[in-house]
Amino acid sequence: MQRQKSILSFFQKPSSETNGSGAGNAIGCRRVPQFPSKQEKQKGSALNQATNDAAMDSSFEIRGADTPPEKVPRQVLPVKFATNENDRDSSLFSSIMHKFVKVDDGEKASERYVEPEGLHKQDMASQRPKRGDVVNSNGIVDQRCALHIEIDDNIPGPETPGMRPLASRLKRFQEDVAKCRVKNDTSLMDSSKRLKLLQDSTALNKNHTEVSDTMSKFEWLDPARIKDAKGRRPGDPLYDKKTLYIPPDALKKMSASQKQYWSVKCQYMDVVLFFKVGKFYELYELDAEIGHKELDWKMTFSGVGKCRQVGISESGIDDAVQKLVARGYKVGRIEQLETSDQAKARGSNSVIPRKLVQVVTPSTTTDGNIGPDAVHLLAIKEEHSGLDNGSIVYGFAFVDCAALKIWVGSIKDDASCAALGALLMQVSPKEVIYESRGLSKGAHKALRKYSLTGPVTLELSPVQLITDFLEASEVRNLVQLKGYFKGFSTLWNHVLDSVTHHDIALSALGGLISHLSRLMLDDVLRNGDILPYQVYRGCLKMDGQTLVNLEIFSNNADGGPSGTLYKYLDNCMTSSGKRLLRNWICHPLKDIEDINNRLNVVEDLVAHSEIMSLVAQYLHKLPDLERLLGRVKASVQSSASLLLPSFGKKVLKQRVKMFGSLVKGLRVGFDLLTLIQNEGHIIKSLAKVCRIPMLSGSDGLDQFLAQFEAAVDSEFPNYQNHNIIDSDAERLSILIELFIEKATQWVEVIYAINCIDVLRSFGVTATLSCGAMSRPVFLPQSENMTMGEETGPTLKVKGLWHPFALGENGGLPVPNDIILGKDIDGYHARTLLLTGPNMGGKSTLLRATCLAVILAQLGCYVPCELCVLSLVDIIFTRLGATDRIMTGESTFFVECMETASVLQNATQDSLVILDELGRGTSTFDGYAIAYAVFRNLIEKVNCRLLFATHYHPLTKEFASHPHVTLQHMACTFKSKSDCNSKGDQELVFLYRLTSGACPESYGLQVATMAGIPEQVVEAASKAGQVMRKSVGESFRSCERRSEFSTLHEEWLKMLMGVSQTGDCNFDDSDAFDTLFCLWHELKSSYGSHGIYVSSL
Repeated sequence: MQRQKSILSFFQKPSSETNGSGAGNAIGCRRVPQFPSKQEKQKGSALNQATNDAAMDSSFEIRGADTPPEKVPRQVLPVKFATNENDRDSSLFSSIMHKFVKVDDGEKASERYVEPEGLHKQDMASQRPKRGDVVNSNGIVDQRCALHIEIDDNIPGPETPGMRPLASRLKRFQEDVAKCRVKNDTSLMDSSKRLKLLQDSTALNKNHTEVSDTMSKFEWLDPARIKDAKGRRPGDPLYDKKTLYIPPDALKKMSASQKQYWSVKCQYMDVVLFFKVGKFYELYELDAEIGHKELDWKMTFSGVGKCRQVGISESGIDDAVQKLVARGYKVGRIEQLETSDQAKARGSNSVIPRKLVQVVTPSTTTDGNIGPDAVHLLAIKEEHSGLDNGSIVYGFAFVDCAALKIWVGSIKDDASCAALGALLMQVSPKEVIYESRGLSKGAHKALRKYSLTGPVTLELSPVQLITDFLEASEVRNLVQLKGYFKGFSTLWNHVLDSVTHHDIALSALGGLISHLSRLMLDDVLRNGDILPYQVYRGCLKMDGQTLVNLEIFSNNADGGPSGTLYKYLDNCMTSSGKRLLRNWICHPLKDIEDINNRLNVVEDLVAHSEIMSLVAQYLHKLPDLERLLGRVKASVQSSASLLLPSFGKKVLKQRVKMFGSLVKGLRVGFDLLTLIQNEGHIIKSLAKVCRIPMLSGSDGLDQFLAQFEAAVDSEFPNYQNHNIIDSDAERLSILIELFIEKATQWVEVIYAINCIDVLRSFGVTATLSCGAMSRPVFLPQSENMTMGEETGPTLKVKGLWHPFALGENGGLPVPNDIILGKDIDGYHARTLLLTGPNMGGKSTLLRATCLAVILAQLGCYVPCELCVLSLVDIIFTRLGATDRIMTGESTFFVECMETASVLQNATQDSLVILDELGRGTSTFDGYAIAYAVFRNLIEKVNCRLLFATHYHPLTKEFASHPHVTLQHMACTFKSKSDCNSKGDQELVFLYRLTSGACPESYGLQVATMAGIPEQVVEAASKAGQVMRKSVGESFRSCERRSEFSTLHEEWLKMLMGVSQTGDCNFDDSDAFDTLFCLWHELKSSYGSHGIYVSSL
């Protein structure tokens, strides 16, 4: 409403005396439909001949427009209608006539009068239509008076054609005309002809209203005709949806302001562009549709483009941008480079220059409520290694614009894309840039798969091959030419020393640089830090599927954070601490000394709860120092935006607030570090985890920071809401440049604070846990097996419980003991073959075991009474029955892919979890695959293995294998009533790990619990009995497999083969394994009968 009042005052028409005096005020004018009689046409023709047509030519350029177009008083009817209002018969018609007469279809409702270029104001005054003039459809001025309809101030915004209910008003109009005709048939000056014309005009405009809301007036925007900048149609494989082809003839006809807008828009079709016009920001055409749809803004036909538009005042632009970005749109702002007064000072016909100064996307946003999680933009490039094994190399680079950090690296992968999945899960990007037609089918599947994992919506952005992803040499030249990464403390190309595949990593970096440059983010490239990134950098490896299976960051129910390891460990007080925690979880340590250094700090904090409480108080006061430092660094040598009117002051005000908050926040951080330093036992342990720079002393940071505190208090005492003056920009620039000289030390201070936050979070988790927690104990690295004694990898956990299995329901899961490998009690098998009823807790136990290892190697306490283990290098998981419809992968195919990764990459130090392998296909095929995989892992890989299955014949086949232990999840039956009949028994799960194999899986009882009708369960029970009888011999044979299985057969054959050679070569590994297994078999079979079997 305020907007209409202010704009109308600017367009206020002068009086009739002023009209002839050559006043320079522009007069808004509309072309409106007229309905003169034949005599009137003849009388007006002479006047029309004397009027200059060019005065109303709509093709004139808009010069120096600094306010948005608005509705102006419109002329509707000739003078006789106005002078007839005293006539009793026509008064009703006259009062409502303006509601039905609409502008001619050839002219838009938003058209306004502008001064033609090259004409003097006095000349224009004589040619300007005066008050009461009417313009006919040919642009000729009719000098007769017209009725003026003023705009109603209660209308909230520009009226759109779609808001006018024409049909109902036309009906009322017809009723009014009928009443008038009864009273006076001769009234209204040939009203029958006028009524016909009005009805035709109304019908025409009604049809136009229905179409114009969804269609553009520009033919080159029509979906049937639209092309990219190269003239390619959307069906073309090389079509670039980011660009638009505008015919040269159309550009020539545009005004200067139109050319300013469309010259930018044709290169940014994927960006919603706000165009600054005076005190308002406007969206046009396709962008206007988005503003209407997402922000519920009313669409009108006006603006620079004489087309569909929506708009908002400059006071609401920031909120509008944030809303659109939050909904996944990329948003840009075309700003005025000078004010209207500055433009007029250059000349009366000068056009205000405009420029695209900012593009904000969901993956590069730094303002607003973006949350504590890192926002990453990832660029990736694929290249086949050329080897026969089908290996693939991926180069990648990703950026966190808020923290002003760029990482670059490469990974080697196979057809399973397991390493690529790990990268996507670790980085969790908001957007992925890749070459169009540059990724394999498997990589596309991985991108789609992990875009459906977790709450973050992943945007996939293919780009042109030649223009974006440059060759390595071109990227080096580009970085040097543009002066990128000059703010980095070391030479940027030294970062690539630790990257395996330099060229492909540089090409990915080139793609990222090209994208950021297009988004007007050169400040990030000039001042950002570039760092190497390794997906598996000397840490416990977990591929993408393992992170999904174990619900590390997102649960499998709704993709949210509840019921995940990250949520369980997240007691951090700062946003930067939360991000460091996520990074640590992605890269558990694989060095015993580093792990114990973290555990020492956690142990000290747990032992001194009062210190933990004080630390929390300091952490609670801290802002996001990491992002504040990044944004302050980005402002170095970035003063161009400060010169923009209005926008520049807003940017400067934000920078003052950021710098003041950073300085004051660092002071709180210094106080925290001083507190820790006073606790000698804690600081010694912390110093081994992270480097803490010198704070006190003449060269310490404390005095250096104090100077900036004094400067902020003096120059910007109210830095949170500082009133900007002209000299602030220079003062702030000097302070920031001096402050950034110690950027490396500030980074170290912030990282130390983040480490304290994460380690305190580990301490809180250990203290507030509902069950027993213990510090893990690590054994030295595994050694080779010696004759008769096993000293390989070990995992011993007593009283293990799943830390978040019950979620927020409370309670404590039943604890269990897991022993794999050698123990002080003697030798234990490294493989656990686990059986038990459905829903008995097998999967929970498997997950708990993996989580215990991850927590231990993170340097955190483990949910158990005792944990002793040797380091694990890789965790593999095959859990659950899931298909991937979106990627065209069946349940069994997913099982086989995950199993193939295990067989190809597992080592003796790995931990492998396989749950119900082989159930996605037929019983016979599934059992055969489960048997073969299980045997390969226990005899060839010999890693720590937990294998859960419902194939009970496996327990008979491997019952006597020395590397296998049989256990099951216990259950019992409880009578529902006093009657103890079998049908009255209810299955009760005990969730306790017990020795031996489970006799069956109790599937029928679980089916009853699930609600399957009783008659169906009874029929299944009878069918099962029939099947047992029909294959009874096979069942009895299966029961005897524990006495003499296929393993015994192969052992006997091997023994016979060795004896026939006459030369026992114990260097043969198969012969050695055979003899060891036979020794173990004899020992277990006859040892219980008192027969002593000596060691071989």
